[in-house]
Amino acid sequence: MCYAAVVLSLDKQNSYRERYRAMRPGWRTSGEVYESLVRRYAIRDAVVLDLGCGAGGVMELLGAQVGMLAGIDRHLPSLRCNRVCAMHRVLSDVDALPFPAASFDLVVSSWVIEHAARPERLFAEVSRVLKPAGHFVFLTPNAANYVTLLNRLTPKLAQAPLVRMLYGRGSMDTFPVTYRANTLRTLRKLASDAGLRICALETVHDPTYLAFGEVAFRLSAFVERFVANERAVHIVGDFVKG
Repeated sequence: MCYAAVVLSLDKQNSYRERYRAMRPGWRTSGEVYESLVRRYAIRDAVVLDLGCGAGGVMELLGAQVGMLAGIDRHLPSLRCNRVCAMHRVLSDVDALPFPAASFDLVVSSWVIEHAARPERLFAEVSRVLKPAGHFVFLTPNAANYVTLLNRLTPKLAQAPLVRMLYGRGSMDTFPVTYRANTLRTLRKLASDAGLRICALETVHDPTYLAFGEVAFRLSAFVERFVANERAVHIVGDFVKG
């Protein structure tokens, strides 16, 4: 089978998501759930930190409307390619934040927690730099989902080439994963230990990650009916300090 026939591009995946939305009225993608929470707190004069900002993300849409926006990432090429003009970019690990305590009204993070080698330090640092009543909104995969389990069972050396082959992503978009924080139970404990209260913690179903064709999409959508909510593929959280 040729590469072009097997790759699941983002455009194709999104087209399957629209079909799944028609099958399940009211369904929202995890990105839409995440963005709606971020919009709730990314208000005028808010001081915001994008944790693991990469090249863009939700702050591409909202960065211009907040008071101050900082983005932190340990990957220099991603920072150099960041598309948010209003962002102050900082090169650093996410579990050792170079900011004073109580600096931010809002910390946002998408597709980062699953990479954390020391998630307890990450959550402690987020809590430290948040102002009282500040919010931490994040989006991350669910380690209890079957798609994530397949990823975890794939040898590490094969993960980047496989993602490149199946999803058409370059090496710059593929990083080692640990999934040390990625269950509802673990996230609840991390929040409690860091002094964060849970405002929202929900999972989002999405059968499109294995939809490499019409038959695969229909099969994935059928299987999704039997996936328990606590095992849905994505987790979106809204934690508040204090």
